Amino acid sequence: MTDSGTFSRDQPVGLGGTSPWADPPVAAPAGVARSGHDVLLATKLHVPRPQPGFVLRPRLVQALGDGLARGRVLVCAPAGFGKTALLADWAGGGGRPVAWLGLDDGDSDPARFWRYAVAALDRARPGLAGRVGPLPSRSSGALVTALINELAADPGPDELLLLLDDYHLIDSGPVHESVAFLLENLPPGLRVVVSGRADPPLPLARLRARGQLAELRAADLRFTPEEAAMLLGEAAGPGLPGTAVAALVARTEGWAAGLQLAGLSLRGHADAAGFAAAFSGSHRFVLDYLADEVLDGQTGPVRAFLLETSVLERLSGELCDAVTGRAGSQAMLQDIERAGLFLVPLYEVRAW
Repeated sequence: MTDSGTFSRDQPVGLGGTSPWADPPVAAPAGVARSGHDVLLATKLHVPRPQPGFVLRPRLVQALGDGLARGRVLVCAPAGFGKTALLADWAGGGGRPVAWLGLDDGDSDPARFWRYAVAALDRARPGLAGRVGPLPSRSSGALVTALINELAADPGPDELLLLLDDYHLIDSGPVHESVAFLLENLPPGLRVVVSGRADPPLPLARLRARGQLAELRAADLRFTPEEAAMLLGEAAGPGLPGTAVAALVARTEGWAAGLQLAGLSLRGHADAAGFAAAFSGSHRFVLDYLADEVLDGQTGPVRAFLLETSVLERLSGELCDAVTGRAGSQAMLQDIERAGLFLVPLYEVRAW
């Protein structure tokens, strides 16, 4: 991407210059790394450790490993489906160098995004940042081109994995353009995994049609009865009846957060079967989670639409228009689905 915001494949690239990651005269506080005039939070670059009660899921680890053959992997599912935990377990056990970047709202700034991304890559491939060159003197597009050229010239002995977690928090056209440029011009030896709650505005359809994209969706991440039994056993303790496990799997549709919250609520509960049969989204733990993680981040019009249509078991554009008294419901439904708000299309044409 040039300074005007457009990408050019013929853009001249210089790989020289001093490292942008050199420490300034003022010592950095413990636990952080400095880049230019900014302080980078080191924990964003660490692969998260497994939490107590984590359940190994070999079938998904295998799927992620197989997906790397396509070069690009998208892991997309609503909140609470265990995306980060799964990716951290997989990344920590693959034996390959991993550049992990846990994203947040502030990373929508292109300069900040790529400072963190290059810092993550430099941790996995020491010296890479210095060879790519200083970010402050070039646009993010020029830096990405330099990064691609450097990795193409020296792929290294081991496959390098760049993992961008919580990508749904990025709200920046220039960042999306630069990441798309990287995905479309992926150098040998680099594999990219993007994880988030909503489909990112990247060229997914084009990559999919070329066979260059592997995907794990909510349907893949849902807990099987066997996985749910292990999760509930860790959360609620051993001895949970199989009928209660089956009921909770059915009521949560394999949603990891729902199963975890149900297990915590089951501790010491005398009637596990009765609790499982009555468990629903109205449980206080589930309500708190959905309010904090899902609803609080939505706009007023989206919250109003969700409230007004919540009486419906099946939704279509025309039906929602009739219930709300407003037009445009089909577009709203499509936006809600793309945002990962637990709305599931019943048919490929997305009519219901």
